Amino acid sequence: MHFAVKNLKCKIRRLENSASPSPYTPRPLDLLLIIEKFCILPERYDRMKSVEEKRVYILLKAVIFHYHGFDELEKKDLIKTAEELEAPDEYKWALDFVAQDYITAFDRARNYLNDIIGDYAKDKRIELINMVWQANNLKGYVTEMEATAMLKLAKDWNVQRELIDLVLK
Repeated sequence: MHFAVKNLKCKIRRLENSASPSPYTPRPLDLLLIIEKFCILPERYDRMKSVEEKRVYILLKAVIFHYHGFDELEKKDLIKTAEELEAPDEYKWALDFVAQDYITAFDRARNYLNDIIGDYAKDKRIELINMVWQANNLKGYVTEMEATAMLKLAKDWNVQRELIDLVLK
């Protein structure tokens, strides 16, 4: 069931990007809304399927949180994320990754993430930047260092304009 729904969603997104559909073709967005309304899927299923995706998600949060220091609120958020994703091993892996060398952690993570995220669809890259921005806003502010780090990642992933639009909202 889940595979069929995911496959259908992919086909709908391709249809959205296709040249002029016939007037009798249902609009892709309508189809997607119908699928999401009547097919009950856990939210994280759609987002996180593989160990690699869980690592990306948790490492991205961890490296941004550690960029200026890792406070208690950020630690709680990272633990909560790992629990929601059922990813205790990926959580430990991300913390170990950062702990190997705090000074170079961001650059190492940036290289790691760029190798993987370069293959992601643009909407997925935007979702990741948005997720990290929202996570940083939990404490009520985003430091200049965190914002700079996110801008660097957004530039690497060709979603800089989208991050700026998000910030201006």
